[in-house]
Amino acid sequence: MKNRVTFIVLLGLVLLNTLTSCSSMPEKARPVSPFDVNRYLGTWYEIARFDYRFEKDLDNAIAQYSLNADGSVKVVNSGYNFKKNKWVSVNGTAKFRGRKDVAALKVSFFGPFYAGYNVVALENYKYALVAGKNLDYLWILSREKTIPENIKQIFISKAQEMGYDTLKLIWVKQDKKSPFEQ
Repeated sequence: MKNRVTFIVLLGLVLLNTLTSCSSMPEKARPVSPFDVNRYLGTWYEIARFDYRFEKDLDNAIAQYSLNADGSVKVVNSGYNFKKNKWVSVNGTAKFRGRKDVAALKVSFFGPFYAGYNVVALENYKYALVAGKNLDYLWILSREKTIPENIKQIFISKAQEMGYDTLKLIWVKQDKKSPFEQ
């Protein structure tokens, strides 16, 4: 009986997570469309982010994307933990929440639990503004370790229009070469 109750509770949590994460995007956010995942693959440097527990104390953060055989996206996030003085890395999987030409994905690093990953601004597949499931998650990414000031300002304005408090952005130091970088 106890195992059955545990199973039902776990199943309920998985279903709740699936239902809420599949539509997880800030209300005013609109994912990029058309979107070409093949052009998005490769290495992205994290220029700025909202701090949250999984990236706490990280600088030199990068995200690397490659295509899995099933059409999902392999995600390798890494960074340098400056408090522990060591490099860390985590692997995940991203899947499209709908059409593959719309940049609305869900990403998981921990089993069946997914969170929103929404590319809401994209400049020539060189600079990206990524919104998470709600207004607590935001990233500015670049193919280079820097971003031009005009693109930075465009992204900040767009984030503010969506309701983000951009004063909370942490500007990520990019002064080391990651041992995880391919």
